[in-house]
Amino acid sequence: MTRSPDQLLALLNVEDIGGDHFVGRGPIDRGRHLFGGQAIAQALSAMMRTTPPDRPVHSLHAYFVLAGDAREPVTYEVARLRDGGSFNTRRCDAQQNGEIIFTAAASFHKLETGFEHFAAPPDAPAPEDLPSISDLAERFQAFLPGAIRNWVGFDSPLDMRVVAPETFFTGVRGGGGRQLIWFRMCGPLPDSQPVHTALLAYFSDMTLLNAALAAHGRLIFDPAIQAASLDHALWFHQPFRVDDWLLYAQESPEAAGARALTRGQIFTRDGRMVASVTQEGLIRLRTRPATVKA
Repeated sequence: MTRSPDQLLALLNVEDIGGDHFVGRGPIDRGRHLFGGQAIAQALSAMMRTTPPDRPVHSLHAYFVLAGDAREPVTYEVARLRDGGSFNTRRCDAQQNGEIIFTAAASFHKLETGFEHFAAPPDAPAPEDLPSISDLAERFQAFLPGAIRNWVGFDSPLDMRVVAPETFFTGVRGGGGRQLIWFRMCGPLPDSQPVHTALLAYFSDMTLLNAALAAHGRLIFDPAIQAASLDHALWFHQPFRVDDWLLYAQESPEAAGARALTRGQIFTRDGRMVASVTQEGLIRLRTRPATVKA
């Protein structure tokens, strides 16, 4: 990727092949495993293509069934479960090689007015007062595997600023399983709320499980840790722009049985709460196979 958001926008622009079936493709210059945020965002993009524009998505619930291959296209099959007077409901199954790797359901709501309230954002330094992710990669390179150093130093269209980077990059205990991250897309984006919604869905999967591991002084980058998203839920509360700074407040209130619960709240710079996220993930210590002696 370059600093331009064009390649990421193309990634989320799934191809309509007819009959409420769509095809999504991954970036050709990344790793083998399909990023969970890509499946979430592409499935949501496919479902949004089957609903009226005056009914934005307000919730999405998804399960990761099998690991996807980023080198292969993904077929998204949308089922129109209901078209009601105020709500539309959709289901989407993502398939590779004839197997379902991901499934999601989403609800869309006709725009209405009503009561309003939202939680206050946590205190956080301004993003301009924090180092960039590439600066942090250089600062903490001794703690990062080579592949991760390449990723955080990548010329990405995402600008990300981490509050308390020592906990995020070194595994120093702190924050009680909480972390704060500012992010935004570099460069202006189209004035299309579905585009911003799909991008937020894409980014909502990033760094969440690290909040659970940070509570134990471990890192998502640790090769001794096996980590994988199991399910993912998103609620969209108000309109927003992903090319403006957004604060992602993440925490992990519980972990047990090799699974961890994580959740997040996303705020605009002026303090509006625009989205909520919940995810359960697998986190386990890898075990090496026993050495067989002749």
